[in-house]
Amino acid sequence: MGTYNVAPLSRLVEQFEQLPGIGHKSAQRLAYHVLGLSQEGVQALTSAIQEAHDKIHYCKICCNLTDQELCPVCRNESRDKSIICVVEDPRDVTALERTQEFNATYHVLHGVISPLNGMGPDQLCIKELLARVHAGGVQEVIMATNPTVEGEATAMYISRLIKPLGVKVTRLAYGIPVGGDLEYADEVTLSRAIEGRNEL
Repeated sequence: MGTYNVAPLSRLVEQFEQLPGIGHKSAQRLAYHVLGLSQEGVQALTSAIQEAHDKIHYCKICCNLTDQELCPVCRNESRDKSIICVVEDPRDVTALERTQEFNATYHVLHGVISPLNGMGPDQLCIKELLARVHAGGVQEVIMATNPTVEGEATAMYISRLIKPLGVKVTRLAYGIPVGGDLEYADEVTLSRAIEGRNEL
């Protein structure tokens, strides 16, 4: 018995499978959902994709994604421009903004140093960060890259470039999550939690 195959549907499934975190079953569900859309729904989806692709670019200051010259954070005069929080990905900015505790600025690297994946310092937005520090007015750079081998290496690399400029470089504290149990925490997490302890 041959495999039932409709070429346009297969191509659509293949395109969805190329998206991060989407396996074959999820790609099929998305494809069938798209097939069930009205013509207006299809037009709205394709227009949104095209518009996002055409209009979104890097903020000229922090390299976050924006559809204007500057992102909303860099446009906001009330933000503390003397502190820059360095993150790997635009999604990290969204996560930190949800806390409503951080009132400074960000810098998005768009990745981490990872030679195995062909990502060197020149592929990241590091020179833009150094330009901001060289311009003056920056007192602290918070390294908020993820606590992975690549994230740590990237933080150390950038720290070595910035410290000689007389700017304080700090590392985001990592530790036990709220609601977590000590017995299930790994050694690195526990070590970081001890190092980052605060007085009560």
